[in-house]
Amino acid sequence: MTDAATASAPPPASKGSGPFSSWEIGLALRYLRAKRKQGGVALIAMISFIGIMLAVAVLISVMSIMAGFRGTLMDRILSFNGHMYVQGPVLYAPDRDAALTRIADVPGVVAVSPLVESPAMFRAGGGATGGLVRGVRPQDLASTKFVYDSLSPEARASFGKGEYGGDRVLIGKSLAEQMGLREGDPISIYSPTGADSAFGNLGGLEKTYIVGGIYTSGAADYDRAFIFMPLEQAQLFFGKDGVWDVIEMKVAEPDLVENLLTPVQRAAGPGSVVQDWRNRQAAIWGALKVERVAMSIILGMVVAIAAMNIISGIVMLVKNKTRDIAILRTVGASQSSILRIFFMSGAAIGIGGTIAGLVLGLLFCWNIGAIQHFLEGLLGVQLFNADVYMLDSVPAKVDPWDVTWVAVFSFFMSCLASLPPSWNASRIDPVEALRFE
Repeated sequence: MTDAATASAPPPASKGSGPFSSWEIGLALRYLRAKRKQGGVALIAMISFIGIMLAVAVLISVMSIMAGFRGTLMDRILSFNGHMYVQGPVLYAPDRDAALTRIADVPGVVAVSPLVESPAMFRAGGGATGGLVRGVRPQDLASTKFVYDSLSPEARASFGKGEYGGDRVLIGKSLAEQMGLREGDPISIYSPTGADSAFGNLGGLEKTYIVGGIYTSGAADYDRAFIFMPLEQAQLFFGKDGVWDVIEMKVAEPDLVENLLTPVQRAAGPGSVVQDWRNRQAAIWGALKVERVAMSIILGMVVAIAAMNIISGIVMLVKNKTRDIAILRTVGASQSSILRIFFMSGAAIGIGGTIAGLVLGLLFCWNIGAIQHFLEGLLGVQLFNADVYMLDSVPAKVDPWDVTWVAVFSFFMSCLASLPPSWNASRIDPVEALRFE
């Protein structure tokens, strides 16, 4: 007796059996549980299930890692460099302190810092390298969150103490390792410009400072390139007495920084030039967005290819169930019922694979730190080098929107792949199918 005849659901022609009724669903699921002689169908169905599961898991994992990488990288870059900048006449105006207060009072602005920033050469222990010296007020150092949080309490307390801010500077961990420096060691800073005098610019000024603290921003390039110096000491060293190079701001919502351009411009005064991080970090931000779109398309095609395996499984299922189809049509099942039965068989593989892939991908993302540490301990190598990736660990941020569109896309492709063989099954002529039975 066939599967159709032994189905426990009501017969197809019974009253009240509409589309996607219980007998259609039960028969579709029964067909997926193939007998031993029909093991090829079960094998292809399992391959399709595993393919969709792995494709969905990979897509969610990659999208989450890219989102985490983008978010962490931009957090560190923006924490180090600020969200908005003001330049122009306000930097030299006699009432610039009042302008600084007006800017700080703009709703949405959380920190305002005048900066002096100049290139310099660093020398210590017979080695030399180039970088930037950033002069910042001691009270503003806390706005550079990753730097401030990584400093020891002693380094925070000593920064900016003494005449003109003292002789202590803060260097990054990568620079300290490169030059073999520790807290308390001397470091010479050479300025190519130097201070102005009655005889013109002296140029070539060099001075020895003490390493007052070693910070870790999490981005090796910044740790290697920047030295923090008290603002007054930087003004004195670079011959910029009483001069600011730029006013840097941090805002509450960096993604909505465009809403603050006009209020900040008004607070800074006429002639001031206001920029935001999108201008200064346009290359990095644009590259990350293009990479995200490209990877979404490529991995989306992987899901689509995995879903296409469903076609093979349903084609073989239709071939093995040709006699059942003919009997169902004979007892009153419509073409649309046959289409729905085999469509649901294919969709069930897609739904199961999608759900399993979601679970697998989310578990991987939520435990990626533990997985990284386990593999590093097992292999004895550093899998994520901060010198290469600017970050010291693999970040992962699960975005609900990403998970939703991956699930919807996978289900859509599974349904799309199930339609052609299901349509062919519904077109089978029962007379021709039973002729040679």
